[in-house]
Amino acid sequence: MDMVYDDVVYLKFNIIENFMKDCFMALGVPKEDAAICTDVLIEADKRGIDSHGIGRLKPIYVDRIKLGIQNPVTKFEVIKETLATALVDGHDGMGHVIGYRAMKLAIEKAKKCGIGMVAVKNSTHYGIAGYYPLMAVEEGMIGITGTNARPSIAPTFGIENMLGTNPLTFGIPSDEEFPFFLDCATSVSQRGKIEVYDRAGKELPEGWVIGKDGKARTDTHQILKDLNTGDAALVPLGGIGEETSGYKGYGYATVVEILSAALQSGNYLKMLSGFDSEGKRVPYHLGHFFIAINIEAFTELDEFKKTTGKILRDLRNSQKAPGEERIYTAGEKEYLVMQERKDKGAPLNKILRDQFVELRDEFELNYKFPWERSE
Repeated sequence: MDMVYDDVVYLKFNIIENFMKDCFMALGVPKEDAAICTDVLIEADKRGIDSHGIGRLKPIYVDRIKLGIQNPVTKFEVIKETLATALVDGHDGMGHVIGYRAMKLAIEKAKKCGIGMVAVKNSTHYGIAGYYPLMAVEEGMIGITGTNARPSIAPTFGIENMLGTNPLTFGIPSDEEFPFFLDCATSVSQRGKIEVYDRAGKELPEGWVIGKDGKARTDTHQILKDLNTGDAALVPLGGIGEETSGYKGYGYATVVEILSAALQSGNYLKMLSGFDSEGKRVPYHLGHFFIAINIEAFTELDEFKKTTGKILRDLRNSQKAPGEERIYTAGEKEYLVMQERKDKGAPLNKILRDQFVELRDEFELNYKFPWERSE
C-alpha cells in the first residue's frame, strides 16, 4: 500500500518488533503472548498488507484494552473436543494468541487424523487472517481460516451493514519459493484499507462503499464514522447489485458468518457491533474457525507441491492481455513485497509516526526514532 501514502519513513522491522512487544507488555500482555501478537502484526507489514499491520496497534488493540473490552491476559479454554475437532472459548483475550493456539491445535489433530478443525467463540480481532494458514503450510499442510467481524457489509440489494468483512483465507504449499496464499475479505475492500486511505488523506475509489441512498460514496473520513452508525456500508465482492455478481461476495460472507457463529453457538451479525442497547462499549465476542489438512493423508507431499507449482506456473505463463506485462498468482505479490521490504522495513506516514511517539511517551519506553532527528 506504499502508493497510497505521499510521505513515508521506513522503520526497520527489528525496531518495530521490540517496540510493539514493549507496548503490549506495558498493557499487561504476558511476554510470550506479546511476541505472538507482534509477530502477527509484523507479518502483515512484511507482506505489504498495511491495512492489518502496525497501523492497528493503537486504534484496535491498545485502545480496546484500555476500554476494558479486550483482556490482555488470554484464557484459552477447550470446552469440547474429539480426535479431529475442538471448540474453544477465548474469553475475549488477545485474538492473535487465540488464533495461534487454535491453529496449532488444528495442526496437531491433522497430524493424527488427516484433518483438524477448531472453532472459536468469544474472541477478538486476530490480525491478518493469512498468518494462520501459513502456520499449516510450514507443517506441509493446507491451512484455512475465517472469522466474522463487526457489521460492515450490506447484503445485495440492501444498504444496511449486516455482515462483517469475513475473510475466507487459504494457504497451500507449492514447490516454489512461496506458497499459494489467498487472504482477502468478502467485501470489495475492507475497513483497514479505508483507514489507510484516511491516514493518507485520500478519497476512496468508487464502488467500495454504498450510502443510504443506494449510491457509491468516496468521502473516506466520514465513511469511517458512518460505518459505525450504519449510515454507510461496505459493498460485497462483485459490487453493488447483481450485474457484476455482488451476490457471490454476499454469499461467501454469509458462509463465513455461519461457520464463525453457528458451530460455536456464538454471536453473529448485529450482535458483533461492540455496543449494547444503551450505546455502551462491550466486548465483540468474535468467532473464528481454523482447518488444517494433512496432505500426506491423500498423496505424497512433494508430488502435491509439484502439481500445485505447475498449476501456478501455467497460469502465470498463459496469454497476457494487450499492454499487460505480467500475470500473478495469489501470494506472489506479497512475496515480492517481502523481498523488497526485508531490509527497508515498514513504511510509516506522519500519522503512524506520531502514534509511535505518543505510545512511547505514554508507556515511558526508551526509544529514539530515526525521524525525530529530522522532524
